[in-house]
Amino acid sequence: MTGAAFGTALRDRRPGPCWLVHPDGHRRRLPVERWHGPAEAAVAALVARCAGPTLDLGCGPGRFVGALTRAGVTALGVDISARAVALTRARGAAAIRADLHDPLPAQGRWAHVVLLDGNIGIGGDPVALLRRCRALLRARGTVLVELDRPGAGAWQGVVHVRSGPRRGPDFRWAGLDTRSVHRPAQAAGLDVREVFPVGHRWFAELARA
Repeated sequence: MTGAAFGTALRDRRPGPCWLVHPDGHRRRLPVERWHGPAEAAVAALVARCAGPTLDLGCGPGRFVGALTRAGVTALGVDISARAVALTRARGAAAIRADLHDPLPAQGRWAHVVLLDGNIGIGGDPVALLRRCRALLRARGTVLVELDRPGAGAWQGVVHVRSGPRRGPDFRWAGLDTRSVHRPAQAAGLDVREVFPVGHRWFAELARA
């Protein structure tokens, strides 16, 4: 979960929590320490599903791209945050600074596109985002996407990030849970191949229809 709006969260670790705040005041704690830390069990499980060149959209500090690289998988991180790109490269992984809707290397030839840590919310329009992912894939390619827990539902709206007294700008974001992913995936020309848990987190593997 990255980008210009997440600049505070992508700085070096600081004391105190960082929150994603909804218009109604509901807030969700952002796991900044996990983003900056080593690859966790969920990352290892997803790396095992990447059998070819993999593109990580909104790569953040690059723990997933780094894990792929160490596993010998060709991988590239994409993020609009210069800080995120620098942190990813510091892990010995490849990353570029770009908007995911910009022309990207090897468009239409990626075996896998990855949306982790809430990045299904980028732009606030999951259908448009998944369509973009599909366009980046080669035939029989897959999208690996992290989802909210069952029963959380789907939502779209304007949010901001807060860390202590610092309030970030408003931006559009969205969320999908394990049940609501099917309709936007279908609208984007993707089939939900599998929904699966890893520990307390949930993921889906989508394939080109």
